[in-house]
Amino acid sequence: MTIQTRVTIEEAQSGLARLIEQVRQGEEIVLLKDGVEIARLLPPHSSASETGDGEAGQAWRTPGALAGLITEIDPDWWKPDDEMADLFEGSDSFEGARGNWGNPTE
Repeated sequence: MTIQTRVTIEEAQSGLARLIEQVRQGEEIVLLKDGVEIARLLPPHSSASETGDGEAGQAWRTPGALAGLITEIDPDWWKPDDEMADLFEGSDSFEGARGNWGNPTE
C-alpha cells in the first residue's frame, strides 16, 4: 500500500524539496486547502489509472485482455425491420391491431 502524507499548501510551500524527495521514494502527498484535498503529488511510476486499492503503478486494465472475447455484431443492426418501418411510415398493415385507440370518437 502507498504511504500517504497530507499537508496544507503553506506546509508544501515551505518544505517543497522535502516533499519532492518523499515522492521520489514512492510516497504520495495530498495537498489540502482549508481541509479539502485539492491536489496529489505522485511518484513517476504512479498514474491516474490506479486500481481502487491504491497500489501505485498497477494499471486498472491490461491492454488486450478482452481479445477474442468480443464478437462482431450484425453491421445492419441499426436498419429498421419492415414492421417498425410500417409504424413510422403510416402503413395500413398495423391499423387492425390498433383498433379504435387512436380516436375515441370512432
